[in-house]
Amino acid sequence: MRHSKIVKTFSMLAIAASSVVMSASVTAADNYPNRPVKFIVPWPPGDLEDILTRVIAEEMSKETGVPATVVNKPGGGGVLGAAEVARSRNDGSVIGSFVVDLLTTSVMSGNAPYSRNDFEPVGIFLDYPFVLAVRADAPYSSLEELADYSQQNNVSLAHFGYQNLPTALTFKAAEQLNIKFSSDAAFDSNDCSTLANGDADVINTTTQQILPCINSKQVKLLTSFTHDRLRIAPELPTLFEKTGISQTPWNGLFVKSGTSEVIKERIAQISEKALQNSRVIELIENTGAVVYWTGRDDAEKVVELDYNNAEKLIEYMNK
Repeated sequence: MRHSKIVKTFSMLAIAASSVVMSASVTAADNYPNRPVKFIVPWPPGDLEDILTRVIAEEMSKETGVPATVVNKPGGGGVLGAAEVARSRNDGSVIGSFVVDLLTTSVMSGNAPYSRNDFEPVGIFLDYPFVLAVRADAPYSSLEELADYSQQNNVSLAHFGYQNLPTALTFKAAEQLNIKFSSDAAFDSNDCSTLANGDADVINTTTQQILPCINSKQVKLLTSFTHDRLRIAPELPTLFEKTGISQTPWNGLFVKSGTSEVIKERIAQISEKALQNSRVIELIENTGAVVYWTGRDDAEKVVELDYNNAEKLIEYMNK
C-alpha cells in the first residue's frame, strides 16, 4: 500500500512538473518575442533578400517594441550563416533568411554541417530575378550569339558557387545550347564591378546587384531565370523559353526545428504585413522581383519538391 502511495505521489509530481514546463513554454510563445530577435542573411548586404528581410525586421520592431536586427554572415556559399541558425535555440530569437540552395544542394553535396531537418519554414517570400548579364560592348547580345562566339574565343563566367541553383541551371543551359565557358569562378557578390573590372565576361546574378548599370545601359541581359518575363525587360526571353529549363530560385524565412507553431505564426503575420510596404512595391517595379507570401504548410511542399529536383541537378553536375 505504501509503495502504491509513493508511486502515485511521484506520478502526480511528474504531471505537475510537466504542466509547469508546458505552461511556461506556452507563455513564452504567447509573449513572443520576449528577447531581441536576430535575422541571419548569409550573404553580403544589398541584394533583394537582404533588403526585404530588413523591411520585415523593422516591422517586427515596430509592432512588438522588441529590437529585431539583420546580421549579414556571408561565406561558404551561405552555409556559414545557415549553420548559425541550425545551432540556435528553437525559440524564434534567430531567424534565417535562406535561398533554396541552403536546404537542397548545399546539404546534398556534403558541404553543410546541418541537415534540412534542422530547420522549419515560416514562409517563402521572394522569387529572384536572376539573369545572365554581359558588358554593353560585348560582341554578343543573345544566348545563341554567345554560343557562336564561345566556339573560337575564351569566355569566363562568374557565379555564386557550385551549390547555387542558378549556377547549375547555367551550366545545364550552356551544355544544351553549346556555350563553352573557358573558365568560371564563384564570388559572394556579382555586381557591375565584376564586369567592369574584367573579372568575368558573363555574370550570373540578380537584377538588384546590377541595377545601376542596367539603368545606365552599361550592361546587356541575355536571359532571365524567372517564370515570366521581367517587368523591367519585357523583351528579354526567359531561360525556359530558350531551353525548357523552368526552376526558379527563391528565398524564405526559416527557424530552428521544434520552434512553437505560435511563434512561427507570429513571425508569418508580421512578415506578410511588412511585405505590403511601399518600399517593397517600389523594389518590385525597379527590379522585376516577384514578392509574395507562401505560408509554412505550402512552403514545406515547395522545399520537398525542390529537394527532389535538386537531386537531379546534383547528378548532372557530378557527371
